[in-house]
Amino acid sequence: MIFTETKLEGAFIIDLDRKEDNRGFFARAFCQHEFEDNGLKPVIAQANIAFNRRKGSVRGMHFQFPPAAETKLVRCTRGGILDVIVDLRPESPTYLDHISVELTADNHRALYVPERFAHGYQVLEDDTETSYQVGEFYTPETEGGLRYDDPRLGLTWPLPVTEMSEKDRAWALLDEIEAEVVRRMAVEEPRQAAGGIR
Repeated sequence: MIFTETKLEGAFIIDLDRKEDNRGFFARAFCQHEFEDNGLKPVIAQANIAFNRRKGSVRGMHFQFPPAAETKLVRCTRGGILDVIVDLRPESPTYLDHISVELTADNHRALYVPERFAHGYQVLEDDTETSYQVGEFYTPETEGGLRYDDPRLGLTWPLPVTEMSEKDRAWALLDEIEAEVVRRMAVEEPRQAAGGIR
């Protein structure tokens, strides 16, 4: 696999290292050792598939708060998507920055999403299927989301939005929930005691 770190620390584009012959190609799509060697968490707790009938559909922007924060390995297996992630780590120099990556069945590209990021995508073709391996179990009580059209995020979607769940339309604007997001996404530093760290 070919790992390329994005401008958001810990978020990687993963391309296949294809071994081609007259039949086509063979490539490794996941390897615990290679993930660990690149500083990524190799845990897969769940594997999900999303099927989207209409291009322009948007899913997101989803996340889970610690202690159930998720990593995701996202790949488009049919059609195409524009995958978008937003850094929600309050201590990060790229806090609230985002990247967009086109994932298609033809480019076989994947995006590794670290913990404490919001994730969503727009469907670029009808009948698109997306698969993602998730590093934590779905935990409804830690679930959160951001509005796809929040002006604070400045996300650009290439197509008019055709379909979206009512739940995704109803996420609050960041201005209303930022204090909670910062508080719940913060990583506690070990406290220094007189006798050392406790």
